[in-house]
Amino acid sequence: MKSQVRGGTRWKRFAVVMVPSVAATAAIGVGLAQGALAASFSISGQDFKVKADSLVGKNFVQYGSVDAGKTLDGKDFAEPVAVSGFSEAWITNMCQSVVTPNIPFVGDVTLVLKAGTENKKPVYAKGIYLDVAELKADAEFGNIDIGVAAGDLNKVNGQPVPGKPGIQPNTKANPFGFGQRAEDAKLTDVRQRAWATTAATFQLPNLDLSLHRGKGAGVECY
Repeated sequence: MKSQVRGGTRWKRFAVVMVPSVAATAAIGVGLAQGALAASFSISGQDFKVKADSLVGKNFVQYGSVDAGKTLDGKDFAEPVAVSGFSEAWITNMCQSVVTPNIPFVGDVTLVLKAGTENKKPVYAKGIYLDVAELKADAEFGNIDIGVAAGDLNKVNGQPVPGKPGIQPNTKANPFGFGQRAEDAKLTDVRQRAWATTAATFQLPNLDLSLHRGKGAGVECY
């Protein structure tokens, strides 16, 4: 049920859901100084694209952090990310693609993964966190709180609430940094570029994985 006080909030074509670009840019300097790493592992030097008709999630949280790893030639790098978490999420008609460039004698190769392509069999994720670099979607949030301290995202009146996600387990982020949360979220016409995804459970009905030469439109998901 939507709150009569805060209600539902809609944003049309909202890029990097609710995290200001200034905060995301500043996060890389602050994060490196404080060791605030979003992913609990060293990320690969390849980001990936995700397209979906819709993502419906429960207990949405979001805060800024930094992913770190090495490029394909072994150099250290770090990227600011908007970490988006859900206690549960259902994703319809999901497509994920990642490009491996300049393979000898082959050239660019794109791996494409599709799942949840049937209307009544969406992808299901439990305890999912997305380390997002860019996102465009039509977005609607129910019972939203903006400006919550990241360390209090899973708390009400200072007390942790069982089942509500907060800062991703086994990672570091500034607990006093900017955060946001909502009881439910619906994103449609999703176009996302991300560095990492983790989930306690990830169910992929109708999984279809394929490799294609080349990259760009007509090969990647978008």
